[in-house]
Order: sequence, then structure tokens, then C-alpha cells
Amino acid sequence: MAASRNSPPADLPERVAAFFAPRLPRGRHVCVGLSGGRDSVALLQALAEAGAALPLQLSALHVHHGLSANADAWADFCADLCRSLGVPLRIVRVRVDDACGEGLEAAARRARYAAFAEVEADWLALAHHRDDQAETLLLNLLRGAGAHGLAAMPAERPLTPGAALRLVRPLLAASRREIEDWLTSRGAAWIDDESNADERLRRNFLRNEILPRLAGVFPEPSAALARAAARLAESAALADAVARADAAGVVDGETLLLPAFNALPAARRANLLRRELHCRGRRMPDARHLAEILRQLASAAADAAPRFAVDGGELRVERGRLHFGAAPAAAPASLPWRGEVSLPWAGGVLRFVEGVGVGLSRARLADAEVCVRGRIGGERLQPHPRRPRRPLKKLLQEGGVPASARQALPLLYCGDELVWVAGVGVDVRFAAAPGEAGVLPIWEPPAAG
Repeated sequence: MAASRNSPPADLPERVAAFFAPRLPRGRHVCVGLSGGRDSVALLQALAEAGAALPLQLSALHVHHGLSANADAWADFCADLCRSLGVPLRIVRVRVDDACGEGLEAAARRARYAAFAEVEADWLALAHHRDDQAETLLLNLLRGAGAHGLAAMPAERPLTPGAALRLVRPLLAASRREIEDWLTSRGAAWIDDESNADERLRRNFLRNEILPRLAGVFPEPSAALARAAARLAESAALADAVARADAAGVVDGETLLLPAFNALPAARRANLLRRELHCRGRRMPDARHLAEILRQLASAAADAAPRFAVDGGELRVERGRLHFGAAPAAAPASLPWRGEVSLPWAGGVLRFVEGVGVGLSRARLADAEVCVRGRIGGERLQPHPRRPRRPLKKLLQEGGVPASARQALPLLYCGDELVWVAGVGVDVRFAAAPGEAGVLPIWEPPAAG
């Protein structure tokens, strides 16, 4: 818990009331993201006081990440605070999974925003302030972000593109010192997260080392950086207007027409791709990754099919179009078939339909273990009796199976013999003869992302 210096406190209730007053026609239920730290405690208390002047419905959400030994105590603190203010509180426990290697901070943020997405309110209020804005601008500057990244955090936006829930930051013009002094003047308590002192985390390093040193040379560096972010937000708005104009004749549904896209000047290609990723809820790749994507797109041969991972999804080139999709589900190495009606495979379903004179010979399949496998390369199949066994790669190309779909295709084996391939057909040696009991595999791929 903490207290601080004595200086004239800012009137935070008046600030948040002025922030929400023009927004009331669009909704009155405000949910505060409450960590228990200084800033979110101040926002909740200021909103509770402003509620006397504004007809707000107030609630709070605490996300329990479970990363600190003190996490349960923080949740208890939030519960006590909300009880004292008469504010309903919901505590959501999340699992922070860094299996994809994005870093603990980013993984925690992803888990937190997944919890935010379940909030039933008109507004989700977060307590970011002017100093947070300055830190965000510096972080994004050092990772090579463009105008959108350097514009840092907006005062209002949809939580996700197209969502009804609006994320708002009513304290974005207030400084950390003003917030702390306001709480101290009321004798309020808050939680100090011990991780804020860990300077291995980049934001903490900027906050504890770099910005104080800048303040020794430049007056109010956080205020100056926040003003710069506001001006860069105007540049970002202009870039969006250019991207909307460039999208005509380039964007076709969920795809970009690659020849038309590559005909744009390099800076406008990058600008358009950033906007399309943002509109689909994808976080921006870093500057080097984005530059490499654009380089490969500009130099891709007509029959090339490059794929790029982007924030839990992928970009893929297919027949002259750039597709935005979900990351494909990984196919298991092998899956035995013991007569089931269907088997799950790589996000889709492989069904088996009984028949006579169709599909695979039931008698032949009884001779060995049958299993489904994925492609490893070098497979051969003979789907036509008058032609020899041929490389599966050639058969897939001739069948028009998109390159992006080939790796997840199910291949059926009888023992060590490849007997059927989705999109190609049955090997003639294992085909059911007329009048013979057979089984026809049918591949239902996952819905396009």
C-alpha cells in the first residue's frame, strides 16, 4: 500500500465527468478494469464520485493472472474496495500461456483482453494516463513502429474492430503525479505490484531510468511526448484515408489482388497492409517482419505460394491473391482408423461412407492396420488404371488443390501403402470392384478463417 507527496491534487471526478458527459447518449454502463494499483483505484473512486453528477451504472472487473504470489491478496483488496464503494465486481481468473514465445507481458495482455471481451457494458474504462502514453510512444518508437504505433493509445476505440464495447481512457490527460496526489489527499490505499520494479521489463526500464533522466534535461518530457503522440494520431488518420482510397481495386473481400497491390508505391503498400491487418484485429508485425513480407510479395513468382505468420493468423498467397486467414490447425502425425464413421483431422472432419462398388475395397483394408497421416513429401499414388504411379505433388497440382491446403490434407494408409488422398482419390490397387463392399472417405476441411 502507498502514500505520496503533498501537492495540489487534480480534481479527477470533474475530469472523468467531463469525459463521459458527451458520451452518455451512447450508453451509461461503465466497467472499470481494476487491477488494484494506484491508477485503476483512482479511476474507480473518481467515477464513483462523478456518479453523483452523472447517471452512470458502474461495475468493475479484476483479472487474476496468477503470476504473483500476491495475486490472491490483490483480488481480495479489489473486492474490499468495491464493497466499500457499493460497486459490483467480477473477478476472472485467466491462464497466461507463453507457449508461442511472445513474452510474458504480451501473453498476459492477450489473456487480459480475452477477459475484457466478455464484459457486458457500454464502456470498458482503463486507467492509462499521460506518463503511460509517453512510455508507449517510446516503446513503439524503439521497435520501429509507424505513425499508428507512435500515436500510442487513443482515448476511445472499439475493444476489437466492429465490437459494440468501447474501450475508453478517461485519465489519459492526467499525469501519474496528479493521480497519486489526488489519492493521497483522500488517504486512499492501493496495491504496489512488485513487478513494476523489475527493470528487465522494458516499460519499467523506460519509466524508472530513462524518463527521469530526460526530466533532468527537458521540462515535462512525458507531457511533450504525449503531445507528439496526439500529432502523430492526426498523421495516422491521414494514412488511413490514403489506405481507404488505395483499397479500391485492390481489396476484394478477404483478399488483396496481388498485381494491383504490388503496383502501388512501396510506402502505400506498407500503409495498406497495416490497415488491412488492423481492420481484421491483427496486431502489427514489427518493422523488420513487415518489410520482409512486402519484399517477398513484390518478388513472388506467379506460381509461388508464400505464407507468413501474423499475430495468431497467417497471410498466404494463392493464385495471385493475398489471403488473410487463421493459422492452420496442425495435423497429427498419425491417427488410426478402426471403422469409425468419422475422424477429426487438422480442424476438419474425415468421414467414411459405406457403399457398394465405390471407394476403397473393404476386403483389402482388412489385410493391415489402416491409419490417416499427413504429407511428408515423396508420396506416390496411382488413381488411374491406365497411368503409372505418379508423385503426389504433381497430382495435387493437376487437381487444382491450393498449395495452402496441401499440408493439412489427410492421406489414408493401409499398412505402409498409400491408398487414398483427399482431393485426388483412391489408388487403383485398393479400389472396390463393381458389386464389392466399399468405403468412401470424404474430407470436410475446416471453414475458411
